Amino acid sequence: MFDVLAIAAAMTVVLAADQWPRDTSLYRGRTDLVTVGVTVVGKQHQLVTDLTANDFAVYEDGVAQQIFAFASGTEPGPSLHIGVLLDVSGSQGLDLQFTRSAVIKFLKSLPDPVDDVTFIDFATNVRSGRYSQGDFTRLYKRVRDLTAGGETALYDALGLYLDGAQDQNGRKLMVLYTDGADTVSGLSLDTLMTLLKASDVTVYAIGALDNQPQMEQSTLRALLADIAAATGGAVFFPSSAKQLDRIYDQVLGEVRAQYTIGYVSTNQRTDGAWRKVDIKITGADNRPLHVRARKGYYGPSSP
Repeated sequence: MFDVLAIAAAMTVVLAADQWPRDTSLYRGRTDLVTVGVTVVGKQHQLVTDLTANDFAVYEDGVAQQIFAFASGTEPGPSLHIGVLLDVSGSQGLDLQFTRSAVIKFLKSLPDPVDDVTFIDFATNVRSGRYSQGDFTRLYKRVRDLTAGGETALYDALGLYLDGAQDQNGRKLMVLYTDGADTVSGLSLDTLMTLLKASDVTVYAIGALDNQPQMEQSTLRALLADIAAATGGAVFFPSSAKQLDRIYDQVLGEVRAQYTIGYVSTNQRTDGAWRKVDIKITGADNRPLHVRARKGYYGPSSP
């Protein structure tokens, strides 16, 4: 279904710098910025939103990089694209009414402006659509009309979203809700993880696993944690669907608190190799802070 080599080659984190407002003291007119979404939390896991570019240091494969562009979630920044992936497989039947309502509430709470929302519902089959905020009424109707049934094509749903997101410029955040393991996808887990690492999407995964066999829950928890960690995102495990509203509120807080850092890599090779990226805090009055960001990206390849 997916040409993994073609998709991974296209999913470099290189964006056009003039797509988003920037600190003019850092911006140098470059169009080959590598951009990284960064979330910072304190000792009590509280979100930290008062940092500046001078509080960060960026290293690629151990080599210090100069920050050329910077935006915080509390000020105008790069364009924002949201993905919402909702599991509607057969096991969702009892909770679907609540999950539909929670998704609509989440969509209505999105910060303004959001460039668009890609909504994907998946069971045996995967359906995708992209909506501007002006077209949300149609999206709400689609969500309300969802019914549960079938198997779970989780990997195919994620792959379809990543395929569409590669052509979008700006911040890309995806919220995934699922209550079970993949059962019917054509896309393998190894291929999916390669695509996640190659993308510049931040994934927030929500796993409602209480209805899964106890012996499988630890495996599913690890899987969803790996999916989120590969992108610098986070994972949540509600004990019931009724906790979704609180979790979606927490995700919205992270969306608003995320920093965007842009730099031009000093590595000019076009070998398509993996490049490790480390984001460190250098200032912030020596507060004990934790940085969450993607671990790297694939460099450009020669044609």
